Amino acid sequence: MIETYRGVVYPNQTDHMGHMNVQWYTSKFDEGTWHLFSTLGITTGYIRENEKGMAALEQTTKYKAEVMPGDLLVVKSRVLEVKDKTIRFLHVMLNAETGNEVATTELVAAHLDTKARRACSLPDEIKQRCSELIGSTE
Repeated sequence: MIETYRGVVYPNQTDHMGHMNVQWYTSKFDEGTWHLFSTLGITTGYIRENEKGMAALEQTTKYKAEVMPGDLLVVKSRVLEVKDKTIRFLHVMLNAETGNEVATTELVAAHLDTKARRACSLPDEIKQRCSELIGSTE
């Protein structure tokens, strides 16, 4: 797994019960997603220059422990599967101080032609990088 996010829980990210609200888990996982995509070659430049993008198709999040203001978080990510037009990947959120797993989310995202607004094949070099990360011990 590779590290794709590192940050802190701020008091304004909590709900009325005092722990981090679910919208912030999604936000932190989303930031990790863009770092993972960049590692795969789906950079901002690639998106702009090729009129391509990524669109989430499915997401399953599991909350395993409360996260409180001041907690330091790390997200580690890995590619689980690559197909012609989609990438399935996993994010694991950890408490950086304790190492305890606090949440996971698994996503499926489609490679998108932003002009045609439909899924299209991933370039071979991106598929190759995904395949390398599936078996990687980084």
